[in-house]
Amino acid sequence: MSSRRPICAVVISDVHLGTFGCHARELLAYLHSIEPEVLILNGDIIDIWSFKKSYFPKSHFKVLKRLITMAQKGTEVFYITGNHDEMLRRFADADLGRIHLRNKMVFNFGGVRTWVFHGDIFDASIQNARWLAKLGGFSYDLLIWLNHWLNVLLERVGREKYSLSKTIKDSVKKAVKYVGDFELAAAEMALRKGYGRVICGHIHQPQMRTIAMGDRQIEYLNSGDWIENLTALEWDGSKWTLYQHQDAREVEEDDEKVDASARHLLSMLLNEADSDE
Repeated sequence: MSSRRPICAVVISDVHLGTFGCHARELLAYLHSIEPEVLILNGDIIDIWSFKKSYFPKSHFKVLKRLITMAQKGTEVFYITGNHDEMLRRFADADLGRIHLRNKMVFNFGGVRTWVFHGDIFDASIQNARWLAKLGGFSYDLLIWLNHWLNVLLERVGREKYSLSKTIKDSVKKAVKYVGDFELAAAEMALRKGYGRVICGHIHQPQMRTIAMGDRQIEYLNSGDWIENLTALEWDGSKWTLYQHQDAREVEEDDEKVDASARHLLSMLLNEADSDE
């Protein structure tokens, strides 16, 4: 008998498989603990911007394998593209069994029309200066790498872990303003289109709040990320909750690497015996 939690719908985003900061082992543990009817992958699941054949740990591959297994066992999986996996946008509206590739989706949760999309359309650097956005992505990856070794040192001397990026984002007024502007822009556009709820990712800032605009209001939800926050949105049929994974470990250097060429990954996905159960 399965011990997995049955859930109507789950939303995760910003996993960034293929990068050093991705907490793939923790995400895999979470995916093994749930049995959702619908799983929405809201962008930046595979980090194609930073993809390197030389760095694709086996735990990252196991996440891909688990997602496919979930679809095979009945979960409807909607992969919504983001900016780091934007190369997949040319294949939007493709379906492979229960796996559906989309650029955006509209769902009805509890009678509320819910608009789900990644959110990078509100990022001016991506829309107008792609090179700047990619430089920012590289700088963020470097910061996560430095933070890893800082926490390794802190753990050895018995000190608590420290998040450099969270401290920077919380202390820099421009970063705080960017998050606020993003949330308001998403809410405003969703209201104009007649939706009662909007779900985004992109900014790595988990959130659940109601935004009032004049005499109207809308629910704004953000699923966060699996780099720093390790969060997901869960719908139980009547309400949304924000899940946060508590057993976070430092990304491990000794995680076995696999050949990340497209041919080899596809071969492994198709031929490896399913050991998920």
